[in-house]
Amino acid sequence: MKRKTRQYPFIHETTFRNTTEQDLEFSEVLNRISRFVAADPRGVYDLVITTDAQTHPGHTKFVSYIVVYRVGKGAWLCSRQVILPREIYSVQEKLSLETSFSQEIAGQFGYEERAALENIILPHMEQGADIRFIVDIDGGSGPKNKTAAYLAEMVGRIEAMGLIARVKPESVMVSIADRETKKPYPFKVV
Repeated sequence: MKRKTRQYPFIHETTFRNTTEQDLEFSEVLNRISRFVAADPRGVYDLVITTDAQTHPGHTKFVSYIVVYRVGKGAWLCSRQVILPREIYSVQEKLSLETSFSQEIAGQFGYEERAALENIILPHMEQGADIRFIVDIDGGSGPKNKTAAYLAEMVGRIEAMGLIARVKPESVMVSIADRETKKPYPFKVV
């Protein structure tokens, strides 16, 4: 007897959400980030984009986060997800798609958007204010790490965008997305 698998839809969210807000357009996300940075313009900030994936029966769930971390003083974050209606087991394909989804979001932080955030802290840079634009990659270079063979390509893709690429163990923000990918997509029968 053949087992019937659920048919999952292809979902590629373009809006973001967090625990208090839903359906945030990128312009609204940028506004929230600007307000967060402006609340303490003397701070040191890491604006981190990261994506993690988990394969579940019938689908692979990708969750991307934008995290604005005020070093030592809290963070503001939001996420979006992509559901592919197939199971991905190739480490190379999964890592490449994770990096692509992070790049897709990072690409929205163009010159004008980055400059607007930098201008908030600019008057305070001599006192130590800073903002770094980072993409955390869910891969490590250890000898037993299955992703090590593909890291140079992924890091090169991020650095070509003028961003900082971090890999494990420095890519700490991946753990935020990891928690959300563990839950399968809540398939609803219509």
